[in-house]
Amino acid sequence: MSKNEIYFTSCFNASQIFFSFSLFLFLFFLIFFVRKNWSTSWIVLTARKMEFYKESKQPAMANLKPGYKPECVDLCGARIEWTSEKSSKKNVFQITTVSGNEFLFQSDIDFLILDWFHAIKNAIDRLPKEQRITSRNLEFKLRRSSSIELLNNLDTESKEPKPEHRKSLIFRLNYSASDTNDRNRIKSRLKKFISRRPSLKTLQEKGLIKDQIFGSHLHSVCEHEKSTVPQFVRLCIEAVEKRGLDVDGIYRVSGNLATIQKLRFVVNQEEKLNLDDSQWEDIHVVTGALKMFFRELPEPLFPYSLFEQFVEAIKIQDNATRIKCIRSLVKKLPRPNYETMKILFQHLQKIAAKESVNLMSTQSLGIVFGPTLLRPEKETGNMAVHMLYQNQIVELMLSEYSKIFGSGED
Repeated sequence: MSKNEIYFTSCFNASQIFFSFSLFLFLFFLIFFVRKNWSTSWIVLTARKMEFYKESKQPAMANLKPGYKPECVDLCGARIEWTSEKSSKKNVFQITTVSGNEFLFQSDIDFLILDWFHAIKNAIDRLPKEQRITSRNLEFKLRRSSSIELLNNLDTESKEPKPEHRKSLIFRLNYSASDTNDRNRIKSRLKKFISRRPSLKTLQEKGLIKDQIFGSHLHSVCEHEKSTVPQFVRLCIEAVEKRGLDVDGIYRVSGNLATIQKLRFVVNQEEKLNLDDSQWEDIHVVTGALKMFFRELPEPLFPYSLFEQFVEAIKIQDNATRIKCIRSLVKKLPRPNYETMKILFQHLQKIAAKESVNLMSTQSLGIVFGPTLLRPEKETGNMAVHMLYQNQIVELMLSEYSKIFGSGED
């Protein structure tokens, strides 16, 4: 199977999607492209691979013949990226495996395709990287290795026996004795060129490269802006409270992904941002970008070091004791985390207060923001259980906002 295209179709609501998680795997209904024809398929996402079934996992496992193995895609060393060139459909992302196979995923439901993109990306990021660079996966290794390391590794690779007429994804190398000197001379020149490049720090000091807002640590953004809450977060909250409190499904529904990425680019380039501009008129674009900002933090708003303590606190049966414990943990947060969390939860309280209009209760907001704001540093087999606690923590903090963030003594 050299190239396959897949797109999502869904018959589940948010709560049903949650219960389709089972320990360390995701189960979802998908459409599978085979030989230019669309046909249905079920897919399971595990910690290392994706498995394809012709029907739901439970019936499929019951009907499988002894020795049957589902079609699998190994995610180790794979690359995932958004693409608009491989299909005329919207919301398409592509997975390219180390072996060169390509898979396209698509859904008309924006928040579902976004969640799947990040779920698969997180699975890929947690996998060990390939140690040896082969000519087949050289293009992917360029993204993960320094240039000098890559050139040094080519020598090791060139000494291994190669199949006749083997072609690289980037270029073809002929390893005959006659051109060994040419290769060494080219490599030497490349090393000199690379070694003379200015460092990242130098480029940043000259203003040629600027720290990005998306994907940077929260404390770094606040330090750069000389604030305790990122300006982008404040602007998004102001825009939503100005024209989005009454919108049905606010924060649950995502806007156009291309427009969200455009907004992300504008913010990262530190261009003057006016969210009242007509190009950002869809409030779901603003909320989608805000969720993306928190999702792309290298360390979530709830720091990794406190994740297990928050989980243990939410398990406490006595409500008063549980609130007191959560409050004490919140007070341990670094100031940028605390101030940002406080203004965000105050904003989400206003969303929940309009539940009769926007249909977003504290429970719904917990489902949306739980996995976005807190997660373990390393995923384990308790993924489904963790998600339940993540949702409950956010829901409790919204319901008991005044007691947790109030100025009174414990």
